[in-house]
Amino acid sequence: MYQQMIFVNLLTNDVAATKKFFSELGYTINPQFSNDDCACVQISDTIVAMLMTKQHWSQFTKKELVDSTKASEVLLCLSAESREKVDELVDKALAAGGTAHAEPQDHGFMYGRSFDDLDGHTWEVMWMDPAAVQAQG
Repeated sequence: MYQQMIFVNLLTNDVAATKKFFSELGYTINPQFSNDDCACVQISDTIVAMLMTKQHWSQFTKKELVDSTKASEVLLCLSAESREKVDELVDKALAAGGTAHAEPQDHGFMYGRSFDDLDGHTWEVMWMDPAAVQAQG
C-alpha cells in the first residue's frame, strides 16, 4: 500500500553541524541525497527533512529567503509515543546545541515541549493520550 511522504525543506547555515545535530537526536542522515549543500534527515519512513544552504535553496524559489533566527517561517510538530519520549527527544536537542523555544505545555491528555534547532527552526514534540484521540473520533 502506498504511503504518502512529506519532505520538509529548511534552510541551514552549516550542513555539517546540521548533520551532527540531527544525528545526535537519533535520526539517520541519508547519504544518497546529502552533499555539501544539503543534509537529508530521515525522521521516519514517511518524514524527511531536507536542510539546504541558501545557494542550493535559491534554485527552487524566486522568493526572498527568511532568516529563521529572526522570523518564523514554519512551525514543525512531531508526535511522540509517550510523555517520556517527548522529554527524551527535546533533552537530546538541547544537549546537542538547540535552545528551548517555549515552556512545556501539559494539558493532562496532551503534553508537549519545543526547541529551536541550530538554524532557529522551531520543532514541537507532542504526545497525546490515545484514549483522548479515540474519544474525539
